[in-house]
Amino acid sequence: MLYMVNGLSENVISLLGVLVAFLGTVLFTVVFKEKLPRDQGRQFAVEGAKSAGKPRGAGIIFIFVFAVATLWFVKYSLELLFYVLLVIVEMFTGYFDDAAEKPWNEYLKGALDLVVAVLTAVVYLYYNDSTVTFALFGNTTITIPPVVYGILTVVLVWAAINVTNCSDGVDGLSGSVSIVTLLSFYMFAKLSNNPDSFMFAEVLFALCLMGYLWFNATPSLILMGDAGSRAMGFFLAIAAMKSHSPFLFIPFAIVLILDGGLGLVKVSLLRFLKIHILKNTLTPLHDNVRKKKEWSNAQVTIRFTIIQIAISVFVLYLYQL
Repeated sequence: MLYMVNGLSENVISLLGVLVAFLGTVLFTVVFKEKLPRDQGRQFAVEGAKSAGKPRGAGIIFIFVFAVATLWFVKYSLELLFYVLLVIVEMFTGYFDDAAEKPWNEYLKGALDLVVAVLTAVVYLYYNDSTVTFALFGNTTITIPPVVYGILTVVLVWAAINVTNCSDGVDGLSGSVSIVTLLSFYMFAKLSNNPDSFMFAEVLFALCLMGYLWFNATPSLILMGDAGSRAMGFFLAIAAMKSHSPFLFIPFAIVLILDGGLGLVKVSLLRFLKIHILKNTLTPLHDNVRKKKEWSNAQVTIRFTIIQIAISVFVLYLYQL
């Protein structure tokens, strides 16, 4: 909205957006953290009992700060407004679960994710074409039938929400890795000489996460809960789609995919097909290295983040060759 104010340069607007995103998250967390619901401890997670009693659902704070910052400091478009609204919807599907005395049924949450994913596909295809660029293969571009593209979008959004949600179990982990993923898509857009106003929304989301991580660093004072992790995963999927190279989600979010996704595959195969894989591996993988490798929470967060940084930098280097 500030782009409508005469006399303000783009640099000034960007600086104000950066300050509001980071400092707004810090300020409102200080003010409202004691009003958040309390974590009950995760029964089957390694060291899950240590989270009991901590404020959770902090995603409601940084997501609302992100929404306000985006609508004020990013060039307005109706498409952007729809995405912001869907981020808020996804946040609430997690927050109401965080605040509930009894956790929501996983099938209900999966169904809600599916609805959000379908709406996202409809919005994206209304404002964008169905072309996909394979950035690491000579920028080869193909056009996919809209219906097929829509189905692939639903799969991407649903998967991104759930792998990110499952990776949220160690102080600072999912937030730190997600920042790397967001900034990877931002740098890809810069290198591709295909600037888009959505790029600044990625920066603002990363800064809101940094404000949250100020309180979530080991030993954490607050937890983002499903309100944060589910909305965060949704936004990562949008970032991948707006890059027009959605398959880059695989390398740019590989740590989240492996950490949270392997557990989803393992449970699904066992539940529906009675196939038991990874019998000697705990999932999410962050639980495996904490219990079997005796990594501390800080070691898990730093090492997983380093792995994601290294992979993202390598991919970006290959792209600009």
